[in-house]
Amino acid sequence: MVRDQEKHERLLKKVGTGLGWHYAIFGEAILMLPFAILGFVMKPLLMKGMSNAKIIPWFLNEEVSKKDSSYVSYISNQLSRFGQDMKALLSEKVYVVNILGYIVYNFVFGVYSYWGPKVGYNIYQVDNVDLLFGGIVTVGGIVGTIGGSVILDRINSTISNAFKLLSIATFFGAIFCFSAFCFSSIYVFLVLILIGEILVDATQGPVNLVCLHSVKPSLRPLSMAISTVAIHIFGDVPSPPLFGILQDKVDNWRTSILILTSILFLAAGIWFIGIFLHSVDRYEEDSEHLGTRVEQPDITPLLESEVANGDITSALL
Repeated sequence: MVRDQEKHERLLKKVGTGLGWHYAIFGEAILMLPFAILGFVMKPLLMKGMSNAKIIPWFLNEEVSKKDSSYVSYISNQLSRFGQDMKALLSEKVYVVNILGYIVYNFVFGVYSYWGPKVGYNIYQVDNVDLLFGGIVTVGGIVGTIGGSVILDRINSTISNAFKLLSIATFFGAIFCFSAFCFSSIYVFLVLILIGEILVDATQGPVNLVCLHSVKPSLRPLSMAISTVAIHIFGDVPSPPLFGILQDKVDNWRTSILILTSILFLAAGIWFIGIFLHSVDRYEEDSEHLGTRVEQPDITPLLESEVANGDITSALL
């Protein structure tokens, strides 16, 4: 027990010395800065299902000014609409199954990202295990995400094919990740865990395709938002402390991580169920199907809009 405590203290001391891993955070912030600037200056993308209404702040909305007499009634109205949209979203079985699989998937990788270096250090006694894990996650994420998207395009990007790719990639990825922790050799572990990471990261393109194609256009933003919120609240946020409780009970890092990794088979099974669900690709649905003509939306960049310049009257027209 004392020896484990000493190892833990040495690991914390190593992580906390100098900037170390903080370089990654600073680097990411610098790389993302151009995208933040582009969000203000570039024209919005023309996506199917976009309305021709101008994008203006909620307090300038005509419906608010004409129908709602108070802030409370406005909030009540918006909550009612949100409830209706959520009811419609959760009635889509294909979407729900997809998100359930995604939650289970992120439950595992929430632990990998938080406990990974400590697990690797205790099992393989490697000092630079945090650097090794970081490299594996980076390479596996890039290769897997791009590879999964390319494969889905090649096999025809339908919802059914997306579920097939999700279940197959996750199943074999789980096998490789599980096998990696069974070996005592650090070199065998690195090879197997890298292959496993590439396979499980191949799910990123297909899972988002199902989110967007299984709901009607007006629900796409909400579907992506709920997806992100759900995988964090029910997935990678509670999993690290739960894994810590498991480790306290088991008191064996290898056994604990093997138990956790086996949960990936559950994610593969959930996505496998999606293959047999009746799925309708709603990506092409828009107002034209209802016999109305879709007009071009306002594509004025944010910094050039009348609202940004204080011309409220023109923004409402």
